[in-house]
Amino acid sequence: MLLEAPTVPISPLALLHSLLELRQEITKEGEARFQQWYSKIKRSEFILSARNLAYYLALRWRDLRAIQMALMPWGLSSLGRIESRVLPNLDAVINTLGALCHTHEALPPRPPLEAFFAGDRQLRRQTEELFGPIRGKRHVRIMVTLPTQAATDPQWSITLLRKGMNCARINCAHDDPATWEAMIGHLRAASQLTGQPCKILMDLGGPKPRIAEIAPEMVRLHRGDRLRLTRQICLEATEIPQFTCSLPEILPQLAVGQRVWIDDGHIGGQIIHKDEQGVELTVTHCKEGQRLKVAKGLNFPDSDLRLCPLTESDRAHLAFACRHADIIGYSYVQSAEDIALLQRALENYCGDRADQMGIIAKIETPKAIRALPEMIIQAAGQQPFGVMIARGDLAVEIGYQRLAEMQEEILWLCEAAHVPVVWATQVLENLVKKGVPSRAEITDAAMAERAECVMLNKGPYVGLAVDILDDVLVRMEAHQQKKTPQLRALHSWQPYETAAIVRQ
Repeated sequence: MLLEAPTVPISPLALLHSLLELRQEITKEGEARFQQWYSKIKRSEFILSARNLAYYLALRWRDLRAIQMALMPWGLSSLGRIESRVLPNLDAVINTLGALCHTHEALPPRPPLEAFFAGDRQLRRQTEELFGPIRGKRHVRIMVTLPTQAATDPQWSITLLRKGMNCARINCAHDDPATWEAMIGHLRAASQLTGQPCKILMDLGGPKPRIAEIAPEMVRLHRGDRLRLTRQICLEATEIPQFTCSLPEILPQLAVGQRVWIDDGHIGGQIIHKDEQGVELTVTHCKEGQRLKVAKGLNFPDSDLRLCPLTESDRAHLAFACRHADIIGYSYVQSAEDIALLQRALENYCGDRADQMGIIAKIETPKAIRALPEMIIQAAGQQPFGVMIARGDLAVEIGYQRLAEMQEEILWLCEAAHVPVVWATQVLENLVKKGVPSRAEITDAAMAERAECVMLNKGPYVGLAVDILDDVLVRMEAHQQKKTPQLRALHSWQPYETAAIVRQ
């Protein structure tokens, strides 16, 4: 496999034969997978997207770096931006190679302009279907999590809409239906007043494991300490700190040797013993003297947990959302069967509107990443659909060092399916909470332009964060579109120096 620059260019004829063979293989494999999916697709407008996704998966199961490197010296597309148009991109390169070779071999027809950019247009249509239209220069939507203040202060929604909020997120893990209804009422009125359309997303909490009780109440941890995760606190056992889980049905599914992360990865441990009442773990990661706290999240990245993603409270919230919201945020979804479960629930609560309700699947686990193609087909084949890269839990589950890699792969896969992506978790977090951004999070916000929507969390400076994010996104859209650099004129350097050299 050629991974370094070749010392001499590979002949166009050899490249042509390689690409014709590649095209034949991915067409055969991709079409077989598409036919497996076809019966699940109820929306005719998604057929093009599903077929392109099937071909993209067939393409990306291969290591194409040698072909990419060989194409570069001939000034041809290196297939690095093929996501939304797999066959048209391949066919364009094949036809250009055929012209270079003056070959009389039978080649696939050169794709018309309409076919070459059909995927880009489909992604824009599906984004608008999910998030609604957008005004102004910016194409990437901004989603903002509503604070409790939005229920009592009508001006909050007016201000945020005027600044550029396009979608409002209600976190069903907080507040209550009366508060949500007040939020939505103020938001609808503000949208009518400002003329700024705004979709409402209600984010279901899902079966999120959390610390329920701790004994003793004050526990400070050090590496090497032991903890006991148990079904029930035993006051007689005082030698080891104990804590319980909000979902005790998890305990039988755990095994010795597996990792446990607490508080978004701030505390880490490994299970060293298991019995009928629970497990014992030793602390492997923590800041010295860090306190164990109630309600902090728990992650079990090595455990194949079997949990229903729709809890009883989720179903009650879903009934409310079907009356008031435009989009459902689906937490802890890990399979196409999980998507189908939500779709059946939507049919019960929404009736004829079920296939109009948007769904955003939150990708939080390795299992969800592996099942993403099937989830896309099940969801987008029936209704408006998007994917949220939930970087908080995802980073804990797969390891922080793999987050950037997986984030890229999710973006690519969704672009191949023409499905919009939400870039979420800790975007401009310092700015939102403290009023001053870190340098790194400004860069992160700029890279978020490759998604179709960026989510901001709630905080006292969220209005300022929307202003800055809007400015950053507009500027970055002039520089890039997805993975494609936009070669606009650069004015950061004075042109007179070059002009003077030319005159000499």
